[in-house]
Amino acid sequence: MPSLLSLFGIYRIYGAILSRSIKKGEIPKHVAIILDGNRRWANTKFAARKFGHMAGADTVENLLEWCHEIGIKTITLYVFSTENFERSNEELDEIFALIGERLEKLLKDERIPRYGIKVTAIGRWELLTPQIRELLNNLEEKTKDYSGHYLNIAIAYGGRAEIVDSVRKIASYVQDGKLKPEEITQKTIEQSLYTSHLENPEPDLVIRTSGEERLSGFLLWQSAYSELVFQDEYWPDFRKIDLMRAIRTYQKRSRRYGR
Repeated sequence: MPSLLSLFGIYRIYGAILSRSIKKGEIPKHVAIILDGNRRWANTKFAARKFGHMAGADTVENLLEWCHEIGIKTITLYVFSTENFERSNEELDEIFALIGERLEKLLKDERIPRYGIKVTAIGRWELLTPQIRELLNNLEEKTKDYSGHYLNIAIAYGGRAEIVDSVRKIASYVQDGKLKPEEITQKTIEQSLYTSHLENPEPDLVIRTSGEERLSGFLLWQSAYSELVFQDEYWPDFRKIDLMRAIRTYQKRSRRYGR
């Protein structure tokens, strides 16, 4: 059997080949990722659930570096959905404590100013704890003038909830006489979504880990013409090489936008 050292060598060679290969093609400008599989990863390690979430958070920190190295301008991460609020109070406390801890760490991360990363959160902020809302506000304020990279955090986010909120906003415009029903267009809807103020709201590539093959309400409107790649790895096991594999798959596809 090959030794760990030889396996590491093979991994490095394969990674170098992949890196050269994807540089010859178009790098997606916006990659959105459904971070799935933290709890199942913990189960495979016979570890407590919270260790899966912690390992997943570590992978997110590595992802920032990988995206900079590869040249991905925008990433949107599905961190916590509106449906996730159905989990037990114990798990919610664990998750929110971890999110708070990592947001505080992100505020101090020297890569934010060095790479010029603008951080934006999308979702139903009112459902979040005061501490997390304050941290997100601080991050957005601190990074509002950056334009090197864009990090969008989908938290307390649901695609159906976003569309419901969009419809309510448009209905209020009609009710107030600011808009006629026949004047409603696709652009009207786009301008009322959580992502309306983002630099590049529509992902070129959507990745989901853990082997599940569905969007689970993630960016339902925005991903209409995104390329979808589903990978078997649980999120804590996601590596730079997996990101490059997804990009290579993206590059092999022909995006026709219905034409």
